[in-house]
Order: sequence, then structure tokens, then C-alpha cells
Amino acid sequence: MQLIAFLLSVLYLSHVNSENLRSVSDDELLQLIKEEEKLLVLFHKPNCKECDKLESLVDSLQEDFEKQLNALSVKVINSHLARLYSPTKEPAIVFFRHGVPLLYNGEANEGELYGYLEQNQSPSVKELTDKIFEHLTQAATGATTGDWFVMFYGASCVECQRLHAVWEGVGATLRGRVNVARMDSNLAGSLTAKRFKVTKLPAFLFFRLGKVYRYDIPKYDIKSFVIFAQDWYKNVKGEAVPLLSSPFDEIVDWCVEMIKFSIKVGLEILVNYPWIWQIGFAGFGLVALTAVIALMKARKSKPTKEGKKEKKRK
Repeated sequence: MQLIAFLLSVLYLSHVNSENLRSVSDDELLQLIKEEEKLLVLFHKPNCKECDKLESLVDSLQEDFEKQLNALSVKVINSHLARLYSPTKEPAIVFFRHGVPLLYNGEANEGELYGYLEQNQSPSVKELTDKIFEHLTQAATGATTGDWFVMFYGASCVECQRLHAVWEGVGATLRGRVNVARMDSNLAGSLTAKRFKVTKLPAFLFFRLGKVYRYDIPKYDIKSFVIFAQDWYKNVKGEAVPLLSSPFDEIVDWCVEMIKFSIKVGLEILVNYPWIWQIGFAGFGLVALTAVIALMKARKSKPTKEGKKEKKRK
């Protein structure tokens, strides 16, 4: 009887441990992201062997995560938020540090997962602005601060938001070898985006030894970005980094943009509101006709030289 009771207790404990990873809803997850300093999330879906494998891995490490990293571990099943943090959706492990997501891209191995999270307890991607870009990157002078891989994004760019966790993964993988950063091309990085002719978002520029290499590969995954920064950039034609614009250059550019804008607006008005130019043309014609009539009257009323002589004789 004691043996049976022991076996039953073992089975019960194993069952409890298998269900130990807390499951939360999307609303609860969003609240935890705001509240928790560090949060490990497993995006899971039903009937997925790979998801079950990762769940077992996270479950076995969650006590270490909590004690050593001060990180809470949870899972969310069939989450609508999965696409926001992982391009491939489930399964995915995302590590939030003060709300900044990091997508795990390693193997389902205890040592590798724990080591990866331990080394990346703080964000690795730097936020650049126009004011500090050249000072930090030294892009125009030969990049004395090392190589830089910069993502240009915008608040209204949905694809950019979905790549936040991926880009953090790139920064974590290249940490210590390549500086990984990002810039808001619509606000604090607008002048730099204009300097490098960034017109489509997201855009990825790799700076090395005074040259810039554009990432035009249609693959937005951690592995592809890392390979490009390590070696593949050599297959892309490098462009000389343009020098910083002087205040006079900026004024000239502003004037050119204003002229282009005025012409564009004028053409749109002519196309969409033809009655405006018709009225304008009619008004111009009326003014011109009035001027001609006034000129003719003035010429008629002006006395001729012969008329003046006749008056003198009399």
C-alpha cells in the first residue's frame, strides 16, 4: 500500500509540474508586459509538438528564470499578439525587458536558452537621432566606432512594429561585433533618413569603413540579417557615405521642396477644380481688355503736335 501511495504521489507531482507553466489571455499578457520588469512568454498553439517541446523546456527552467533573472514565465495559447512579435507566429519564445521584446532564435536547449537570456537582460538595440547619429557612428569619417546596422522605421509602418522583437534578436546575436540601432525616419531621424535617401519603410542600412550597404533582401528574419552583416554585404555595391549638409544646403533643399510642393498643389487644383483657372483666365482677360480700352482713350484725348501749332497761330 505504501508503494502504491508513493507511485500515485509521483504521478500526481509529475502531472502538476507538467501544468506548472501559467497560461494567460491576451489581455492579461498586455498587463503583465506593462507591470513586469522581465517577462518570458511562450506563444503556443494546440496540437503542436514543437510547442509542447518548448513548453517543457521553459517549464523546466522557469524556477531558474525567476530566481536568477527575476523573470516571470507564462504561456499564451492562440494569441492574436503572436504575429506582432514573431513573423512565423507560434511557437515562439519572447523575452520582455521593461516592455522591450526579444525574439529567441536558438535551439530548444536548456543551456543555450538560459545563456541567451542571461546575456541579454537589457536591450541591445540603440535608439539613434539626427543629433547623435554622426557622433556615435562616425559614418562619414570611416566608422571608427565600428560597424553599424541601422533600421529606419516609422510609427505608422505596421511591418516595422512587427520587426521590433526580430531586430532586438539581431542586436543580441551580433552583440560585441556589430552595433545594431534603429531610427525614426519621420521624427527624430528624419534628416538622416533624407540624407541617405530612405523613402520606403522599413529600411536597413549597414555602415562600414565610410561606405553604406543597403539590405534589399526580401527576408526579414534574424538569420538573414545576421548573415548580411557578417559577410553577405560584400555582394552589395557599397555607396560612399554622403557628407553632412551645411545650413545653406538645408535652406536650398527646403526651397526646392517648397517649389515642388507649390507646383504639385497648383497642378492638383487645375485638375480637380478647372473652374478656378477658368475664372482666373477670364479675370486676366477682363483686366487686359480694360487696360487696352483705357490706353486707346488716353491716346485719343492726347493733343497732337499739329493741333498745338494751330492753336498757337490763332
